[in-house]
Amino acid sequence: MKSKQIIISILAVLFVFPLMGTFGQQAASSGSIEVITTFDYPGAGNLTLPQKINERGDVVGEFIDSSGVTRGFIRFSNGTFSDPIVDPNDTVGFTEGRGINNSRTVAGDYVISDGTLHSFFLSGGTFTEYDVPATVQTNLLSINDAGSFTGGFDDGSGVFQAFVSVGGTLTSFSVPAALSTFAYETNNSNQLAVGYYIDGSGILHGYYRDSVGALHFPIDPSGSVTTVLFGLNDRNWVVGRYADGSGVTHGLFFVPPSQFSTFDFPGSTFTSLNGINDKGLICGRYVDGSGIAHGFLARVRGTPPTNPAGPEMKAFTSPSRITPLNTSPSAWGNAMPAR
Repeated sequence: MKSKQIIISILAVLFVFPLMGTFGQQAASSGSIEVITTFDYPGAGNLTLPQKINERGDVVGEFIDSSGVTRGFIRFSNGTFSDPIVDPNDTVGFTEGRGINNSRTVAGDYVISDGTLHSFFLSGGTFTEYDVPATVQTNLLSINDAGSFTGGFDDGSGVFQAFVSVGGTLTSFSVPAALSTFAYETNNSNQLAVGYYIDGSGILHGYYRDSVGALHFPIDPSGSVTTVLFGLNDRNWVVGRYADGSGVTHGLFFVPPSQFSTFDFPGSTFTSLNGINDKGLICGRYVDGSGIAHGFLARVRGTPPTNPAGPEMKAFTSPSRITPLNTSPSAWGNAMPAR
């Protein structure tokens, strides 16, 4: 394992979008996002992609080895790693860890020989397979401390619909006219869910679903050409990423309904913030100059200053139109679904 114990204090500024991909200093009273450590899953050449973080500080994610095989992992709060997580039904070398709660139950997905995506829960070393009934593909993306979980499913139409399962009741929804919609996480209070959708032009946009089921969209910083919202906490602090027109991908900190700030790992042109817990600990990744993805942990100090977004639309749940899925890698942030 390559572990670099570094503390980089990066002060967020009040950005005027479009963003320039750098941080500047503000007054000492402003909030900040501080990188506290970086990490890599053990093994030469592994790409490390953290996905979510629980209240203990355990991180779930996946790594891609030098041969392209994808395996899940847990990085425990003490800095040690689990053995690779491999679903028993994975026949093609693709298993992802997507969510983790305080009981260390992992939600994830895997691919079988026909190329379809299926899901699992992993608890105490036991896999429990999960597919939404009457679907051909299911993509689990999170599980919270109340046992609620989120994701997306394909009923055979080629269009993914988002879903949340709370108290044993599964509710599906889609952004109107979206090619596909994914629910990436609901917080422990089950008051808010976040994710992204793909519009009719194949562009990714963030959204959130509030406590009465209303969808708020699009959630995009000005200048964004792709936005993904990955995780949130009970303070309704949301993390994700967006790409600008210059090819730089920025980490994104969002406070609903419309406040943004940005975060860039020093020296990197790709930063993704994927999970955040109630203590303000963030897991994410950056890509170095040689194209290797590394994990990092960061913490929020105070509340990073934010800028208002443009107008959003608001709609109640609506089924997605049956439109062929755009399968180009660029439409998915080079992963399907985004990670």
